[in-house]
Amino acid sequence: MSTATTLPIADSATARRYAGRLLRRHRRPLARVAALHTLAAVAGLAGPWLLGRLVDAITTGTDARTVNTYIGVGVVAVLSQTGLIRYAQRASMLFGEKVFAELREEFVETVTALPLSTVERAGTGDLVARTTNDVNKLQHAVRFGVPRVIVAVVTITLTVTASVLLSPLVAVALFVGVPTMLLVVRWYLRRATPAYEREAATYAVLNGTITETVEGARTVDALGLARRRTERIDADLADAFDAERRTLDLRTVLFPAVDLAFVLAPVAVLVWGGYLATQGQVTLGVVTTIVLYAYQVTGPVWELIFWVDEIQVAATALARIVGVGLVDADRTATGERPADDRVSARDLRYAYREGHDVLHGIDLDLAPGERLAVVGPSGAGKSTLGRMLAGIHPPTGGTVTVGGVPLVDLPLDELRGQVALVTQEHHVFVGSLADNLRLARVEATEADLERALRAVDAWDWVEALPQGLATEVGSGGAPLTPAQAQQVALARLVLLDPHTLVLDEATSLLDPRAARHLERSLSAVLAGRTVVAIAHRLHTAHDADRVAVVDGGRISEIGPHEDLVAAGGEYAALWRSWQHESA
Repeated sequence: MSTATTLPIADSATARRYAGRLLRRHRRPLARVAALHTLAAVAGLAGPWLLGRLVDAITTGTDARTVNTYIGVGVVAVLSQTGLIRYAQRASMLFGEKVFAELREEFVETVTALPLSTVERAGTGDLVARTTNDVNKLQHAVRFGVPRVIVAVVTITLTVTASVLLSPLVAVALFVGVPTMLLVVRWYLRRATPAYEREAATYAVLNGTITETVEGARTVDALGLARRRTERIDADLADAFDAERRTLDLRTVLFPAVDLAFVLAPVAVLVWGGYLATQGQVTLGVVTTIVLYAYQVTGPVWELIFWVDEIQVAATALARIVGVGLVDADRTATGERPADDRVSARDLRYAYREGHDVLHGIDLDLAPGERLAVVGPSGAGKSTLGRMLAGIHPPTGGTVTVGGVPLVDLPLDELRGQVALVTQEHHVFVGSLADNLRLARVEATEADLERALRAVDAWDWVEALPQGLATEVGSGGAPLTPAQAQQVALARLVLLDPHTLVLDEATSLLDPRAARHLERSLSAVLAGRTVVAIAHRLHTAHDADRVAVVDGGRISEIGPHEDLVAAGGEYAALWRSWQHESA
């Protein structure tokens, strides 16, 4: 199964540059973490060194006072190391949290600024995987991996340095397993990145399949697609399992090879050092110290190898996260200002796939304040036309302008103040009701919020909430009915105050009573605005100033309801059919 995605993945150099910039911005706390761990590592070197001195002291018959002094210094070193490790770990955790918080905020800003056309083409699976699985993998590395790698590198460096200073001749044996370790790690790194990239991609596909199945559960049930969807999920799971098994195979080579290198080092030091001691070239105390250093360095080296594996996972996640920021903009603001509120389309074409147009050369002029109903059979291109008129997607041919300026030449924040799309899907975000409303206009006062809610007939139930506008809503907060959630969305429109609205059947998912209530609320929002209503219920078309019939990606008829009915064409047939079904 293909795991291709339309969202880019950053190459290794780009991901490294991003990580470097992020760490440089936090170089002071990073330096503090490194300093504390260095001091802790130095204190940790005292134990083996003192034990070696004790061995020499005992073998040479040194007095008990000297032995007691060594023991006292060892106790102080252990206590110092304990205290230093405590503060070093605290500093590491604070550093990790700060770096990850900044990275997460940047990522959220990037995701929310993505072109909607790109998000829709990519589908939910890949983006959800990047915002959940990849972020979680990366946060583990940032919070724990970076500090632990620093600890491991500092400890290994100091331990090896101390061994060489004690006896370069004995310390040579420490490196007996290094060639094996380097060969295996190099072999592993060449294969790990593509393997982990494939693993992440399979989970993106699996997420997408599961999300689509859950969101479309009613359709799946109605059309009897449960078995087909189950088979698709099983196939995606098998693909993910295969990808996981590949990375596991790599680890089953890496870890035993590293274990072998760990076993070789202390044994080699003991054998080689013992031989040198019999030749009188080193003391037993020096050999004892370096043997203990060989065992002591095993932990940091193993941890470093472990984090090499984990950092490969994190590096893949970082490349996918950074890749989101590499998405090309689908429009470029030119700075032109619309001369008026008139929206027009000229020779409008659009293709979701190159060479397969779904809109074919549409010309349309909307008079300010006009209500236009767009009707036609399913798949005719009605919703696509609406999204073009709202500037969601740049057209692949022709133009859509407002006041003579192409919609794609306007900055997104200004575009939304000109033309807005209203669909049947409205999300209530976690936070206060006031925060949800201020998504449309950050600087809005509570008086502004109240006026917007009154305009959509929602103030009474908002006032009845436990804390009014300050009530927490969304997941875990006060539940809102579908009608209330849509009123919140309409209130956002009042705050946004666009002159043109494109309504893509905004009440079709509600029961008739709730729909009628919301349509009354909607009428307050629509007053004085240009409205394009994509209609599935033809009473919407009956009440419009004009009706446009879209069929096969073209406008086949356009005019007032009465004129089209009298003409006896396609719209008249639709109208008669709808009246018959409604009777």
